Amino acid sequence: MKQNWIELIKGDITQLDVDVIVNAANSSLMGGGGVDGAIHRVGGPAILDECRKIVARQGGCKTGKAVITTGGNLPARFVIHTVGPVWNGGNNQEAEKLADCYRNSLILAVENKCKTIAFPNISTGVYGFPKDKAAEIAVKTVSEFISETDEIRKVTFVCFDQENFLYLSNFPEVKRPTGSGL
Repeated sequence: MKQNWIELIKGDITQLDVDVIVNAANSSLMGGGGVDGAIHRVGGPAILDECRKIVARQGGCKTGKAVITTGGNLPARFVIHTVGPVWNGGNNQEAEKLADCYRNSLILAVENKCKTIAFPNISTGVYGFPKDKAAEIAVKTVSEFISETDEIRKVTFVCFDQENFLYLSNFPEVKRPTGSGL
């Protein structure tokens, strides 16, 4: 019997004690606003140093792709940086690219022997991806991936805002931890 599951919490992804957290990064990997800025601030200079090396080696990170760095000062051992799509009406493969963000992050997690992973809401902030569509893509992609592997034991969706939380909580695959008060 499979022992992996998906949970949903509302909170600060930088404080989670998991193997890896995912950063909704920009293509430069140099930090920015939102969750990206928070991860770089809390994680410290080691994350930025590794991001600079990645940029020097491959020129950044393309939309839908993912790269991994140390977790620096974070409780998580690693940070996977993925670049979500900017919403342009849904006709520029935004859905496929968002699914790629989740899939490629999970692949990197498995390759690095990570059993627990936490995702923020990818592309639903300044990139303008509709939150309901993004939630559906996130849950479907993650559910399909973990149904085919025992490598990932727990996936946590970490919502910063109530609206994303409510959309994700509509899916039966997603469990809220008991006693979470949410």
